[in-house]
Amino acid sequence: MKFSELQLNANVLEALDAMRFDECTPIQEQAIPIILEGKDLIAVAQTGTGKTAAFLLPVLNRLSEGGHPEDAINCVIMSPTRELAQQIDQQMEGFSYFMPVSSVPVYGGNDGVLFEQQKKGLTLGADVVIATPGRLIAHLSLGYVDLSKVSYFILDEADRMLDMGFYDDIMQIVKYLPKERQTIMFSATMPAKIQQLAKTILHDPIEVKLAVSRPADKIIQAAYICYENQKLGIIRSLFSDEVPERVIIFASSKIKVKEVTKALKMMKLNVGEMHSDLEQAQREVVMYEFKAGRINILVATDIVARGIDIDDIRLVINFDVPHDSEDYVHRIGRTARANNDGVAITFVSEKEQTNFKNIENFLEKDIYKIPIPTELGETPEYRPRSFEKRESDYKRKNFRGKRPSYKKGNFRPSSQKN
Repeated sequence: MKFSELQLNANVLEALDAMRFDECTPIQEQAIPIILEGKDLIAVAQTGTGKTAAFLLPVLNRLSEGGHPEDAINCVIMSPTRELAQQIDQQMEGFSYFMPVSSVPVYGGNDGVLFEQQKKGLTLGADVVIATPGRLIAHLSLGYVDLSKVSYFILDEADRMLDMGFYDDIMQIVKYLPKERQTIMFSATMPAKIQQLAKTILHDPIEVKLAVSRPADKIIQAAYICYENQKLGIIRSLFSDEVPERVIIFASSKIKVKEVTKALKMMKLNVGEMHSDLEQAQREVVMYEFKAGRINILVATDIVARGIDIDDIRLVINFDVPHDSEDYVHRIGRTARANNDGVAITFVSEKEQTNFKNIENFLEKDIYKIPIPTELGETPEYRPRSFEKRESDYKRKNFRGKRPSYKKGNFRPSSQKN
C-alpha cells in the first residue's frame, strides 16, 4: 500500500515525498489507520520494520491539523535508551519539516547545558517530547513540567523498558497524564509483564502483531558448545591470525561487558565497550570511534542490538546466549546489512543449551556446531535438558583443532573445505 492511500494530510505526504517514502511497511499499513482513528493500540513489531514512522506519522498528522492546546506538551514518546531517543528525534525532524510542530529530546547525561536546553523546551511546551524515563522524571520532580494536556502517550520498545527496570518509572509518569488520552505501545515481544502493563495503562486497545522475521539468509550462523571458562580462549583463537574490521560481541550484562573488555584489552586487541554505566558523551565517542574504524571490536549489552544502524559489521559474537529468540534475531541482525555478508557465532555453555535449542526451534534449523580448538580441552555434549537425548550428526572429537575462517565470503567449517 502507498502512503497516499492512507488518510494522511498534504503536509505529511509532502514530507514523505521529500524523504522519498512511497510504500508502507506492513506495520505502517496496519497501525497508521488505527492511530488516526484515535484508538489505543498495542503493536508487536521488531526494530527495522518501520515502526517509528508508524506512530510518528499519524500523530504528526493530527497535531498539524490543529485543535490542540498551544504552548503545551501534546505528545510524550518514551524510549528505553538515549540512542533510540536520538534516532526518533532525528526522524521527527525529517517528518515534521513542513509542519508547525515542535519537539524536544529529553535524555540523560552530565552536560548541564543539555539539561537547561531540555528544561527550556519542556517549560515552553514543545508539541512532542521524546524522553527516556529516568530523565523525564528528573525534570518532573523539579515541578516545571506540565503533562496535564497530553493527548498522545507512546511507549516504544516497551519490553526493553521493562527489562531495564523502568516499570515503576513509567507508572509514575502515567500519574502526571490526563486519563483522557490516546495510548500507543510498541513492543518486540509480548511477555506477561507487557500484557499486564497494557491492561493497566491502555483503554480497550486494538492489537496488531507482526510475525518475528527470521535472520537474513546472508548471515552465516554457527555455534561453539563449550564450558563458560573456555569462551575467552575461543575468542583468542578466532583472532589469533586476523581481526575483522568490525566486530560486535554481545554479553548479557554490563558487568560481563566490563570483564570481557578488560580481558580482550589484555590480549592487546583494539576494543571498546558500550553499556548503561557510560555517560552519554562517552557512548557517543565510542560509537564514533567504532564507526570510524579506530576501534575494531565493540563489546556491548543489548542496548546496541536495537535501533543502532551500522551497516558494515562483519562478525557478531554472542558471548552469552540471548534469553529469547527475538533478542537473538536483533543481535545477529547487526551484520549482513546493506548487501554485505556477515557471520554470527554464539558461545553456548552447559547452562545455556536449552535456551539455544529454543532459538534453533524458532529458526527451524540446526545451527552448525564448530569444534573448539584442541588446546582448550574437552567440551560438554550438546544435550539440552528439555529435549530427548539424540546422537549428534558428527563426532566433535574427529574435527577438534580445525578453526573456521570468518573472512568475508569464506566461512565454511574446516571439514567442508576442498
